[in-house]
Formats: sequence, structure tokens, C-alpha cells
Amino acid sequence: MTSHRLVQSAPAKLNLALSVGRPDDDGMHPICSWMVTISLSDELELKRLEAGSISRYAILWHEEARNQSEIDWSIRNDLAVRAHLAIENAVGRALPVQLKLAKRIPVAGGLGGGSSNAAAMLLACNSLFELGLTTKELQAIAAPLGSDVSFFLHGGSALVEGLGEYVTPLENRPTLHLVLIFPPVACPTGAIYRAFDEMISPDWSGPRPQMVRELIESPPESLREMELPNDLTEPAMSVKPELNEVRRKIARAADRSVHLAGSGSSLFVICDDALHAQALAETIERETELPAVAVQTWQPDPPEPATTDQPPDA
Repeated sequence: MTSHRLVQSAPAKLNLALSVGRPDDDGMHPICSWMVTISLSDELELKRLEAGSISRYAILWHEEARNQSEIDWSIRNDLAVRAHLAIENAVGRALPVQLKLAKRIPVAGGLGGGSSNAAAMLLACNSLFELGLTTKELQAIAAPLGSDVSFFLHGGSALVEGLGEYVTPLENRPTLHLVLIFPPVACPTGAIYRAFDEMISPDWSGPRPQMVRELIESPPESLREMELPNDLTEPAMSVKPELNEVRRKIARAADRSVHLAGSGSSLFVICDDALHAQALAETIERETELPAVAVQTWQPDPPEPATTDQPPDA
């Protein structure tokens, strides 16, 4: 058999709105979020090997990565590798590959890099080995890997609910231009959610789907000035107080609202257009000495049509 090679983009995501509920009996938090994929991406290069070969994995920083940290986790704990093992288990046979994962998305930055890598692996294996799995079947494999993986199987713009399993694509959304900023701070997701649990009041009613849906229907230009709702902003600032000072510096340089990406630590600003985003990224870098990049929302090619379960009424 001739080896086959595929390069799969694994885009980062932003939560333009994130509403979080109380943890369930398993400690998992239901959410309602407006998620979008953006043009910052990791690159997954996958080669199909001869039957009987042993899979090989390499994970490294892309030469363009602006915020590199030590890749100090076990290869078997990497989400892309776990996704490969999960799809092998699902189809009941070995799918030998050689993986080269070149990362641009910062670790522990709230941009979903690991989950995106997992989704990219599932999509790439499905294509390389001609498995014929539907999006819904891939979602079932993705569910144990992380709450954001199902969203990344769709990409684009979507309303995401439940524990991430309910994904409603939002069609024909206008492109947004943004600046991403990478503070030298890591925000462990678990610590941020524990702080959230300690901070919410006894009558906390989240998640709030109506609030998120109203934001989705807002004119795109109104997003540039408003404070986008993110229930994890205050917990993140309490866990990492230095992040709040960084946010204030960026706000002075940008002269508009600065938002937390997911559970942090990345921050972002919504811009008027591509030229504004590029100029503002340069201004923020000059005035704060922090890495900043101009990006835009990114819509992948349409996925295979699939029906998705609907979340229970809120």
C-alpha cells in the first residue's frame, strides 16, 4: 500500500459569550456559549502508514508561534494522540499513522488548542482511512475527550450548549476582525472553575441561553464596544490577579473593551476591520511589550450534513 499524507488545520476558538451553570453531580458545568473558530491555527500533518506499522507521534512548536512554552506533557496524554487511540478503539482496528503536530495556539490560553487538535485528528483519520464515519458518529467518539471537541468537528460559528454536546451551527455570520494578546500567564481550567464555584451565589441561575441568543442577534458593529459576557472572567482575575493589570494596560492602548478568551489567559479586542486589527496589534505590542496578533473569524468548508440532538428546554 502506498502511504498517504494529509495536512489538517486545527483552528483556535473564541467564546464571544460564555454563560456557565452550577456543576452537576459529576462536577461538570453546563454552559451556553457562542463560539467561533479563528484564523490562528495549529497544523496537523498525518501520514498513513503500512498495515502493521507502529504509530509515531511528534509535537513541536511552529516557527511562527508567538507564545511558546515547554511541551512537558506525556505524548499519550496529548489530546490529538488520545483522539487517534479513541478512533482506533471505535472502529476496532489499528490505524497506523505518523503525526507531526506543529503548534501555534498557546497552551492554557483559553483558545481550545488541545480540543481542536483532537477534532482535527478524528477528521483526518476518517478521511485518510476512508472510514465513512458521520459527524454524529465522530461526535460520539469526541465526547469523552473534552467538551469543546464536538464544536471543533463543525467549526465556524455555533451556539454550544449542555456539556458541549449540543452544537447548533450559525450560518452566514459576518466576519469579525480581532486582535489576540498572549500574556505570560497560564490559567489552569480546573482552578478557574473551582474559583467560579466558590464565587457564585446560592440563587445562581446560569447558564442563561436567552442572554447568549440575544447577543448572537445583535448587529456585528455593536460587539466592538460592549462588554461581552463571560462568567469566567471574574474567577480568572481572582486566580491570576496579574491578568487584570495586563487587561487594563491593553484597554488603555486599544481604547476599547478587552475580553477574556474562555477561561483565560489569552485576551482579545474586536476591531473595525482588517487594517484596524493589524495596526492595533502593532500598537499593543509596542505599548505593552506583549505578543499580539491580528486574526479573523474563520469558516471551514461545509461539513457533511448531519442531524444533531436538541438540548432540553432551558
